[in-house]
Amino acid sequence: MNQARVGLLVAAALVVMPLTAAAQPKPPTKGAPAPKAPGKGEEAPINLDEPAPGAPGAAAAGPEAPAGPAPGAEGEGLGDICKIDPSACPTVDMEKAAKRPLNPKMYAVEQIYALRYHRFEINPYFGITMNDQFVSHPSPGVAVNWYLTNVLALGVNGNIYAGLNANSSFNFETSRAARIGEPITEYQWNANFNMEYVPAYGKFAGFGDFIFHYDFYVLGGVGAISTRPIAVVDPDNRTFDFKPKVSFHAGGGLRIFFNRWFAAMLEVSDYIFVDELENPTIVQGVDSSGRQLAQNPSTWLSKDSSITNNVQAQLGVSIFLPFTWEYRLPK
Repeated sequence: MNQARVGLLVAAALVVMPLTAAAQPKPPTKGAPAPKAPGKGEEAPINLDEPAPGAPGAAAAGPEAPAGPAPGAEGEGLGDICKIDPSACPTVDMEKAAKRPLNPKMYAVEQIYALRYHRFEINPYFGITMNDQFVSHPSPGVAVNWYLTNVLALGVNGNIYAGLNANSSFNFETSRAARIGEPITEYQWNANFNMEYVPAYGKFAGFGDFIFHYDFYVLGGVGAISTRPIAVVDPDNRTFDFKPKVSFHAGGGLRIFFNRWFAAMLEVSDYIFVDELENPTIVQGVDSSGRQLAQNPSTWLSKDSSITNNVQAQLGVSIFLPFTWEYRLPK
């Protein structure tokens, strides 16, 4: 019995000794730096063996801190800024500033990508006839515009047709099969004074994330065109000279911008004028001097004039000068 009691006491002592040693603080290692007091902005180390501050039974570490702010303290706000940096102390009366009326200007649309206001546009292009199946009038041309506002411009344009007029295969086959000649006309040059208006502009996405900006424009103007009939009915006797005629210009087009000063352009223009056509009949007989009437120039032209619409598609580029600009419009 006594031996059993002694064995139990020894076992209990072996269990209690490690727990007691773990609860006791370890002495600092020789040569190790002493623990530092927590500095400004650092948290004090936590000792799980000590009661939390303010817990029942906790010993007072020092004089009790005052519950409220120190005398003269005003709490957080503008007063604290004045105490820290008097030069940064605001001088605005916040109550009066909050009561003042506001008139903000807000713009929901971003500024125009390619501003046209007070810029020159140089527009070289090449035109192709669209509505004449008997003869084609291809022509290189150029237009120059000056934008009075961002949507309104004044300008001039001109076309060169000389040496490029060509009879169509349809006209040749029809004339040979029906044994008739259709009066046709060739052009030499054309020049116009125009007014242009841009009613709409926008943008669209293409080729992934690339944004294209575009605009639509319409134009109208007045000018002159030099034309002459092509001798078809009686080419042996008839020859014609070029004559300038008053013409009217109406059209519209689309520009697609690749950057702020370079764009591709497609325009459809109608040049309207009163044209003279060859007389489809050959006058027989002789005049008072004995010369045949077929050789008299007064009999070569038709008595009826014809209103001609020369509709052509113009494909080219637009170059805006100067290349750069500075916005002076409100944002």
